[in-house]
Amino acid sequence: DGRKAHTTKIAVTAMSAMAAETATFPVDLIKTRLQLHGESLVSSRRISAVRVVAEILRNDGILGLYKGLSPAIIRHMFYTPIRIVNYEFLRNSLVPADHTLSLSSKAIIGGISGVIAQVVASPADLVKVRMQADSRMVSQGLQPRYCGPVDAFNKIIQTEGVRGLWKGMVPNVQRAFLVNMGELACYDHAKRFVINNNIANDDIYAHTLSSIMSGLSATTLSCPADVIKTRMMNQAADNQGNCKYKNSYDCLVKTIRVEGLKALWKGFFPTWARLGPWQFVF
Repeated sequence: DGRKAHTTKIAVTAMSAMAAETATFPVDLIKTRLQLHGESLVSSRRISAVRVVAEILRNDGILGLYKGLSPAIIRHMFYTPIRIVNYEFLRNSLVPADHTLSLSSKAIIGGISGVIAQVVASPADLVKVRMQADSRMVSQGLQPRYCGPVDAFNKIIQTEGVRGLWKGMVPNVQRAFLVNMGELACYDHAKRFVINNNIANDDIYAHTLSSIMSGLSATTLSCPADVIKTRMMNQAADNQGNCKYKNSYDCLVKTIRVEGLKALWKGFFPTWARLGPWQFVF
């Protein structure tokens, strides 16, 4: 019975994550395009989320807002069940049922759960980022690199090796630690606070408030790592085998040097606008 309940929980978690990802994916696409904007001095003009949406609709139609959805769905089949189940297992293992963990303890547990899940799901995340970036290349009149997720996986392995599927994993893991530290811990803590202080019952209002608060904390903590992760994952080696960024630190330094410190929070509002609703739908 315990094994069946555990399997059911993993299946329901995966389906919930897929539903949440589908519902909020266009916002994630906009966030990625904003984070990649400004990498070259050629893209010096200011860009906004509204302009990004208009550009996507003009060039690709409404379906263009879902470019890269399939690898995102694949990613969440692994990433979310691993992080959620691990978080609940560690949280419940460390304290008796009638006690609660401190916010800092929940944050560390959430971060560790996110790291484990991200290491497993990183290849699907890489393909998602590159397919999202492809739609930006098409809007600039360039040929897309990949025809679909399977083609992307094959080409990455052929040109960059199996290890290439884990490109950008270090900033990705950093981001996962910070996102889950803010998201899981804050959501859990905020919901208990709202219910225990009679602000709302355990209903849609409590979940909405908790989603907004956890989304804000997760975005504030993780946005710089998310920008670096997106840029590291998007870069592919040229014909000579050279990449724009040597490592995460090099990407960080070059981003700040060319675009200023504010560039590390590019896509902040789309990220927040996505994390809250994502958590709510999930």
